[in-house]
Amino acid sequence: MTTTAAAGRLRLGVNIDHVATVRNARGGDWPDPVRAARLAEAAGADGITAHLREDRRHITDRDIERLMEGLTLPLNFEMAATPEMQAIALRHRPHAVCIVPERREERTTEGGLDVARDDNRLAEFIAPLREAGCRVSMFIAADAAQVEASARIGAAVVELHTGAYCELHAEGRLAERDAELARLRDMAAHAHALGLEVHAGHGLTYETVGPVAALPQVMELNIGHFLIGEAIFTGLDTAIAEMRRCMDAARAA
Repeated sequence: MTTTAAAGRLRLGVNIDHVATVRNARGGDWPDPVRAARLAEAAGADGITAHLREDRRHITDRDIERLMEGLTLPLNFEMAATPEMQAIALRHRPHAVCIVPERREERTTEGGLDVARDDNRLAEFIAPLREAGCRVSMFIAADAAQVEASARIGAAVVELHTGAYCELHAEGRLAERDAELARLRDMAAHAHALGLEVHAGHGLTYETVGPVAALPQVMELNIGHFLIGEAIFTGLDTAIAEMRRCMDAARAA
């Protein structure tokens, strides 16, 4: 059984994908996502997340190589459940592998993985990753069937998709937002009871992070797009420091 994050510091994983998005819009080597990872570490990040998409729209294979060579923080390697990505993960053996759904037409990951419907294939898919020493996480909606399937196939971690909660907040649909937050709370507790470590992420901002950070079973938040966008105005170190402050205040309260 894992312990709750209340016993220790709630970790912050910083996703650097959209530093690479800006770089790729112009071509060349700048801005450098590896430099962003180092700045994030200096600013207090506990880990770095990077999603190598099948179409390489932001992070590239070379970025992953350089992150593995140059990082002292753990790398959380987000990837689709494809043979190509499995081979890349097995070659690099990052600290963590987070399996996410992926559709080429989407702008960002729009929902959680359907582990319950694809449990046999996913169990076989993650077995070599587990054997290689990677901590395997399933990126799922706050749904009991998905939590239970993730435990059944042998994942170590679930990352609860907070996108719906954040979108409802942004749209002012507060009753629905609160209902989604209740689902996140209940599924964090359910996953913890099943022995899974609980992470959360997607769409979190200074305004929305507090209630999620306050969930006692959540041990890590992964945040990217908002921090990279805020960094344009305030700098990456300042943006991360403020997110860290919001997280710590919510957990302390």
